[in-house]
Amino acid sequence: MQQFLGLPIFVSVLLLLTGLAFIWWFYRETQHRLKNLVHLETQHLLQVQEQTNQQLQHANRTLRESEAKLSVTLSSIGDAVIATDANALVTLLNPVAELLTGWTQAEAIGRPIDEVFHILNKETRQNAPVPVANALAHGTLQGLANHTVLVACSGIERDIADSCAPIRDTDGQIIGAVLVFRDVSQDYTVQQELRDSASLVQAILNTVVDGLITVSASTGIVEQVNPAIGLMFGYSNSELVGKSLTQLIPELDQDNRSLSYYAASAEELAAGLGREVTGRRKDASTFPLAIAVSEMRLRGQRYFTGVLRDVTARRLVEVERARLDLVLQNKNVELESARNIADSANQAKSEFLSSMSHELRSPLNAILGFAQLLELSSPPPTPTQAASVAQIVKAGWYLLELINEILDLALIESGHLSLSLEPTSLHDVLQDCEAMIAPQAEQKGIHLNFVNLQANCFIKADRTRVKQVLVNLLSNAIKYNRAGGSTEVSCKFHSSQRLRISVRDTGLGLTQAKMAQLFQPFNRLGQEASSEEGTGIGLVVSRRLVELMGGEMGVTSTVGVGSVFWFELNVAVAPQLTQDVPVADAKPVPVLPADSAIRTLLYVEDNEANMALVEQLIARRPDMRLLSAPDAMRGIALARAHQPDVILMDINLPGISGMQALKILREDPATRRIPVLALSANAMPRDIEKGLAAGFYRYITKPIRVNEFMAALDEGLMGV
Repeated sequence: MQQFLGLPIFVSVLLLLTGLAFIWWFYRETQHRLKNLVHLETQHLLQVQEQTNQQLQHANRTLRESEAKLSVTLSSIGDAVIATDANALVTLLNPVAELLTGWTQAEAIGRPIDEVFHILNKETRQNAPVPVANALAHGTLQGLANHTVLVACSGIERDIADSCAPIRDTDGQIIGAVLVFRDVSQDYTVQQELRDSASLVQAILNTVVDGLITVSASTGIVEQVNPAIGLMFGYSNSELVGKSLTQLIPELDQDNRSLSYYAASAEELAAGLGREVTGRRKDASTFPLAIAVSEMRLRGQRYFTGVLRDVTARRLVEVERARLDLVLQNKNVELESARNIADSANQAKSEFLSSMSHELRSPLNAILGFAQLLELSSPPPTPTQAASVAQIVKAGWYLLELINEILDLALIESGHLSLSLEPTSLHDVLQDCEAMIAPQAEQKGIHLNFVNLQANCFIKADRTRVKQVLVNLLSNAIKYNRAGGSTEVSCKFHSSQRLRISVRDTGLGLTQAKMAQLFQPFNRLGQEASSEEGTGIGLVVSRRLVELMGGEMGVTSTVGVGSVFWFELNVAVAPQLTQDVPVADAKPVPVLPADSAIRTLLYVEDNEANMALVEQLIARRPDMRLLSAPDAMRGIALARAHQPDVILMDINLPGISGMQALKILREDPATRRIPVLALSANAMPRDIEKGLAAGFYRYITKPIRVNEFMAALDEGLMGV
């Protein structure tokens, strides 16, 4: 036992311990090294993990930024975007897609694409295939057919255009699809308007009468024509295109002129100002042609557009017009000659009427004047004499009425009758007419009934002429009435602007046949043999006077009942009356004071009968004395020498006329204030107007009514 394995035990123990110590050391050393190695590896792994974490954070940040950019891009893009997965289920909608489909992204995600993106064929109204399916199946870009509409969930339809592309992963595998579309409704509208406009332009070009042609500026080759060109030249449109313009208009080649030489606007052509050339048809015949050319540029090339018009008809018209112009000139010469003859005849007629009026009135003045003196003579005439004088006066005034009616008719027919249309009080006119016609009605035993009209009722009329019309109707209603009958005057508004005045009688009435002849001149409707005097022109004159005053006249009649003659005139606004009338402008009542001094009247008259009549009238006035002169020059001398209170002046005098004498008196300070009254047989309306305009104080026409004449003299004396 002292030996172990042949070695001493001590040594063996020592070796064992040494081995154990080595093993322990080796174990500790190895453990230490392993610990250091693990520490180093741990540090390395931590560093790697840190780097990985940093890279991951960077990648996440980059991804978030990319997603944010994608989100902003999808939100900002003008087109609508829808994304799907590989099963065609919606995964994304941008705001524009939400707006167009009516779906929100939250509502749409996970739904089939054809539910969210519902499209129809616009023409057939059938469901259209969604391009997503083809994009997923074939992996290619897909587009929509034309005329596709998107139906939103609200039912709103929009025209759209779209495209769809597959989405692939890094391995190239299809993982979904993206659909991009936009609203093209407005584009379609604009396109349709353009198509409509193009169709309209084409329709106009096809129907316009003028020929339209487009020619290349560089080659002179016809590029385009409208149908009118073909009809004009005898070619089809296809034959014309590609043809040289010189074949259609030979002088372009002969004169070596550019089309720009013929440049003219369409307005000039329309006005006939385009240049004229000679056109040649397919059959070699030629014709006159008007051409207007404008230059245009299209796609960098110069072209001429021409408007061509066949002016053959215009040439023929011009020839015919020249012939007609010559004929017209000859006719105008003839018409001018005829007009001059007619004017001369009218002038002669007017002068004859004026002369006839003067020549008839002058003797009538003596007849009626002296007859009235006999009626007023002292001692008064016997009953037999009075009856004879009354017949003379009646016949004289009837003759004067006849003269006036004939003159009025002649003036109306010649167009020389002048009227003064102004607001006229119908109340005053009716009062005057009633006073004038009452004696005739009383003599015939006819009851008069005048409407009680308001004083503020005015019509637009010539006061004198409307009285003439009304007196004529009243006179007829009395003359042709029943014994003991009645005549009624009424007025009513026929419209807001017209007033109707009616004269109703209880006479025998008129048949339709007689009413048809009523307004024929000189037609008395069978009353020529009756005891009633008349000319048959009073109604004709009255009707024309009413028409000249802007009115109309008519009649209704019932046989056995009577007739109603009426006329309508326009209503007028009442004139504004001046509140304060100066005393100097107010005419005094023509009554001389009993104790007034003797007044002097100067009468200038070349007719002895007229002079004798006035002498006898003045002889009945002890407050007046008469000076007389047979011509104007001696009358002026007497006026200057004696300073009469009033002058009575005839118009037609030997030497200078009464008008010229008045001018001389007005220019002389010594006589300018003496009132001068005209007493003349020149009784035409224009004569009266001319006299008053010249400055006569009054214009008295012959024959005179004694009472009115003396009142006018008194008025002149009171005006001194």
